[in-house]
Formats: sequence, structure tokens, C-alpha cells
Amino acid sequence: MAILEVKDLHKSFGRTEVLKGVSFSMEEGEILSVLGSSGSGKTTLLRCINFLEKASGGRVFVDGECIFDADSKEKLAPEEIRKRQLNFGLVFQSFNLFPQYTALENITLAPKLLAAERPDYKANKKRILDEICETAKSLLARVGLEDKADNYPYQLSGGQQQRVSIARALALDPKILFFDEPTSALDPELTGEILHVIKDLAAKHMTMVIVTHEIEFAKNVSDKIIFMDGGVVVEEGAPSEVIDAPKNERTRAFLSKML
Repeated sequence: MAILEVKDLHKSFGRTEVLKGVSFSMEEGEILSVLGSSGSGKTTLLRCINFLEKASGGRVFVDGECIFDADSKEKLAPEEIRKRQLNFGLVFQSFNLFPQYTALENITLAPKLLAAERPDYKANKKRILDEICETAKSLLARVGLEDKADNYPYQLSGGQQQRVSIARALALDPKILFFDEPTSALDPELTGEILHVIKDLAAKHMTMVIVTHEIEFAKNVSDKIIFMDGGVVVEEGAPSEVIDAPKNERTRAFLSKML
């Protein structure tokens, strides 16, 4: 059974149709890279799957359960949307860290808010908060920042801030981790830091969807690649197929410029 299945996803902003029927599926532990030029719908696709935008049509399944159906008449309460969002972690291209919080506090904020809703929270508050803090520290160590727990974002480099963002996305133990151009806001010399962390996650079989322009990285780390153009998937397959031997003329034109 596919861990994630997207069926015929559409999204329009006014009269502009950005997604025109996107479908794909992936298995647990699989890494999918999404390639395409700016404006092809890659970021909108991620935002729709993560409930940051509401798709105009289509369905999304996680572990065989439908978590989104554009045709459903059911109006989801904010609490139910948050519950369904917990399936996913999202790493933004612009970090999106809270400047008033330390690295550790940025990572623990969401888990603490979620824990406060637990029926046993009051009776076990200290134990729960200690566990959250220890998990956050282990995540910082996982991304190589165990000595930066008390640093504020302004005290961190761009690569370090993005690594904190990755740790924050992992803090709620998502089934699938999404990256939206995780290196686009970084200087080239810092890009390697983030690619190293993603490779480490791949080695641990984290299920990931990566929107990227790093073609060689996508080729080396991905199990599957989809190439989007004009709001549709025009080519899909293994890296050896899509990157090394693309069949679609639009894919070939894109790769010739990127490589």
C-alpha cells in the first residue's frame, strides 16, 4: 500500500489554474524529487498536500486513508485539519524560524502546544515537557547543532537555520517530510550542509518529497523523480530514466539548461 497517493489534484487562483490534474504515489521510505521550472506548480502542490492551500479538485490518501477530498461536503474543523497535517513535516525555503525563540525553543514550541491538549498533561506535565526537551536536543544533535540549542536565529548562519528548520519539522514525528527548495536561500558553500542532512535522513529511510533545482543531488538521492511543467506531471520515473534519458522534449530542454 502506498504511504502517499495524490489523485487528480487541481488548484486555481481566480481564473489561473496552477495545478491541472496532478497524480502520483510513493511507498514508505521512498524519496521523490520534484523538478520543474519556476511557475510549474511545484510549491503549490506541496502546499495543497499540507493543507496550507485548499485544492480545487482531487483527493489525497495517506496509508490508504483519504485525508482530503475536494468533492466532500464535510467542513473540517481547524482541530481536524491540524490532526491531518501531523502526517507531514514541511521545511520551507526561507527557514521561517521565530526570531524571538532560541533554536531549542523553535523545535519544542509545536510539540508543547500539542502536548497541552493531552488529557494526561496536567498530571504529567514535568515528565512530558522533559521528554519533549530531550527529543529536541537529540534532533539538534542529529543535524549537527547540539552546541547551538541556546542560540537565536540571528546568531546562526543560513545553513544552520535551515538545519534547525529540519529538526523542527522532525519534532512531531511526521510520516512524510516535505522540502520546498531547501537550499535556494543559501550561499552555494552552505548548500552542502543541508544536502548532507537530507542524505543522512535518506539513509535512515525517511519518506521524503523534495522540490529542488539541485539536479545531481536529486539524481543521487531519489528513488523516483517527477518533472512538472504547466501544472501537470509530464514525466515520471527513476532518476536514470528522467534525468539520464528523458523522453519528453520539455524535460530535455529543462535539463539542458540546468546541467
